[in-house]
Amino acid sequence: MEATLLTELTEKLKAGFGADILASEQQYDFPVLTVKTEKIIDIMKALYADGFTFLTDLTGIHYPDSKGKELGVIYHLHDMPKNRRVRLKTFTSIGDNSIPTLTGIFPGANWMERETYDFFGINFKGHPNLKRILNMDEMNYFPMRKEYPLEDGRREDKDDKMFGR
Repeated sequence: MEATLLTELTEKLKAGFGADILASEQQYDFPVLTVKTEKIIDIMKALYADGFTFLTDLTGIHYPDSKGKELGVIYHLHDMPKNRRVRLKTFTSIGDNSIPTLTGIFPGANWMERETYDFFGINFKGHPNLKRILNMDEMNYFPMRKEYPLEDGRREDKDDKMFGR
């Protein structure tokens, strides 16, 4: 059923948005669509009109090696009456790092976007109250970005042979 949903959604959205739909694939049992950031609001409105009225989740991702597309947002939508789900992805550069807010379509996106800003530093344009929600206001970095080494290289009390290195 899900593979036909991917085909159906891809055809509908490509008919309306064409080249703004960058990729579509089936990952496990989820249809996944990658879309252009500047069209995310229009695409979300189209999906909302098609029955995807529940924003299940929204989170950020950081791919430091993908130049020009280092930061991204993943959206999970659910059409509860028909029990259909879809995942949307959109990417932006770390220099631009702004994506339009979905709070006008999904009011529940408010806190999810604040959490994503707090941990990844993604600015949601038009958000009514974009500020840190879990971390201290004094933090000048975003902890979920992969910008720091995994281990402290200055430690001398550690024997790497014990860890297979």
